Amino acid sequence: MTKPIVALDFATQQDVESFLGRFNEQLYVKVGMEYYLQNGPDVIRSLKEDGHSIFLDLKLHDIPTTVHKAMKGLATLGVDMVNVHAAGGIAMMKAAKEGLAEGSQGDMAKLIAVTQLTSTTEGQMQQEQLIQTSLEESVVHYATITQQAGLDGVVCSVHEANILRDTLGESFYKVTPGIRLAGGDLHDQKRIATPTDARKIGSTHIVVGRAITAAADPVAVYHQILKEWGHEE
Repeated sequence: MTKPIVALDFATQQDVESFLGRFNEQLYVKVGMEYYLQNGPDVIRSLKEDGHSIFLDLKLHDIPTTVHKAMKGLATLGVDMVNVHAAGGIAMMKAAKEGLAEGSQGDMAKLIAVTQLTSTTEGQMQQEQLIQTSLEESVVHYATITQQAGLDGVVCSVHEANILRDTLGESFYKVTPGIRLAGGDLHDQKRIATPTDARKIGSTHIVVGRAITAAADPVAVYHQILKEWGHEE
C-alpha cells in the first residue's frame, strides 16, 4: 500500500518549501495546475532531487496528437504518476500512453485517467454535461474505456472504488481524492470519505490536500492519516 499522496495546494515555491521543510521524511506529493503552471518544470526537478515521489496532476484533455506530444515532453521529468481526462476518449488515451513511453528515460510513470471530479454532483453531471445516467454508471464507463486503452487506472471518488474493484480488478488503480478526517472541513468537494473508509472500500491510493496543508500541525495530521490508511512506516 502506497503512502497517502499529499496535494501541494500552493502557488509559490517558497510556500511549498516551507511546508515540506516541516517534515523529516520523503513524501508522495501531488503537483497540480496551480503550482506547476505558475512555476514550471523546475519545481518537479527540485522535488525529485529531494527524493519525493510525484503525481503530476495536469489532466490533459485535447486531440490525440497534442496529448501525445505533451505527454512525451512531460515524460522527461521522471514523475511517478501522471493523468489525462477519460472524456478525451480511447484514441487520446492511447496516444498519451505512446507519448509517455517515447519520452521516458527510465521507468515509465503510471498513467491514469480522471473520470468525474469529486466536486461534481449527479445533478450537475446530468444538467451541465448532459450525461443522462447515474454518476456511478458514468464513472464505471469512463474507467472501463480507460482500461481498454491500456492505462493503469483512474481517479474516482471513494464511493466508486468498490464497484471498480469488482468490475476491473484489484490491480487497476483507484486513486481517490476527497479524503478528510472524521469531522473535517469538506471544502469544495462533495463526495468525500475518511482514510479508513477508503482502505475498506477499495482505494489503491488516496490524495489528501487541505486536510493536511491547512492544518495547524500538518505533520501530526499526516501521520494520523498514515495510520488510518494502514501504511506501514
